[in-house]
Amino acid sequence: MIDMKARTKKFTIDCALLCSKIPNSREYNAYLNQLIRCSSSVGANYRASQRAKSAADFINKLKIVEEEADESNFFLEIILELNKNADLKLEINTLLKEGNEILAIIVASIKTARINQGNKK
Repeated sequence: MIDMKARTKKFTIDCALLCSKIPNSREYNAYLNQLIRCSSSVGANYRASQRAKSAADFINKLKIVEEEADESNFFLEIILELNKNADLKLEINTLLKEGNEILAIIVASIKTARINQGNKK
């Protein structure tokens, strides 16, 4: 079984660690700040989804995770294209793969939750 709480937290931390390796410059700072913000939202909102008050609340929180994971992937793609450091390309691609896997799991979870919510009516 996948521990998504731990996995989304690790994604948050790994994105922050990547950002710490990229030089502080005007060209990168906006993208790095956005990546830190949205990747941390992935972990925080997934955690919040586990304390949802209802099925609708659970789905709403997962929708936020979906949006923030997709946004994280966008900024990882931008940083990958701007990045001149070959050593970081593998790390960025690994994070992109993880971001895409998290996104796919969350989308599937939302679909399942909606089906289960419909079956309870």
